[in-house]
Amino acid sequence: MSPKLKNGSLYLIPTTLGENNPLEVLPFSVKKIIDNINHYIVENEKSARGFIKSILPGKSQPKLIISTLNKFTDPAEIPELLEPCFEGFDVGVLSEAGCPGIADPGAEVVEIAHQKKIRVIPLVGPSSIILALMASGLNGQQFAFNGYLPIDKDKRKKEIKRLEKLSSDFNQTQLFIETPYRNDAMLNDLVNTLSPGTKICVACDLTLPTEMIKTQTADSWKKTKVDLHKRPTLFLFHKEV
Repeated sequence: MSPKLKNGSLYLIPTTLGENNPLEVLPFSVKKIIDNINHYIVENEKSARGFIKSILPGKSQPKLIISTLNKFTDPAEIPELLEPCFEGFDVGVLSEAGCPGIADPGAEVVEIAHQKKIRVIPLVGPSSIILALMASGLNGQQFAFNGYLPIDKDKRKKEIKRLEKLSSDFNQTQLFIETPYRNDAMLNDLVNTLSPGTKICVACDLTLPTEMIKTQTADSWKKTKVDLHKRPTLFLFHKEV
């Protein structure tokens, strides 16, 4: 009887947060892992191939076996993405930006990997959420990431006030993102809805040459001119007890 084939592992591979040299923000270990993996689960095949080529130009593109996992993927099809692991191949998960599984559909395949006893290996890389929190000066002991706030203006303002109360009641920093072309409107809603003394951090273009991270009160933001249009941005606020 032949020995049982050892399962491959699922590697969670970080990518850059924008158009910069990958090895300026990623450890060399990421390059070594990509060199050894040909099976990938990605959000977008074209950009994933571009990232792999940028970090390892000599890697054979025709040998790459790429499956997509995004908001259009049928949940019933997700377990099939892990089949290469049972054939002994390691599989890499790539996000469009940052770390797989953090505000990212990659979490779904990771959950199934645990259920199927496949080893999950996260690699070090930039997370806009963590970088923004680190640089904000706001409470990093208690915090919550809230994804996107409602688009409707009235519902959004109610949600901002609800989160501000949570921030005050639990000494908790609140984090969220917005579609880049609505960033300026979001900041305007924050400064006009939050209490004047509530601290707001705007973290924009993280790790890029145009990076901007600024924390000040809502009242101070009313007097500050900033252009966030179409720039990847994290918003954070904290109301002291």
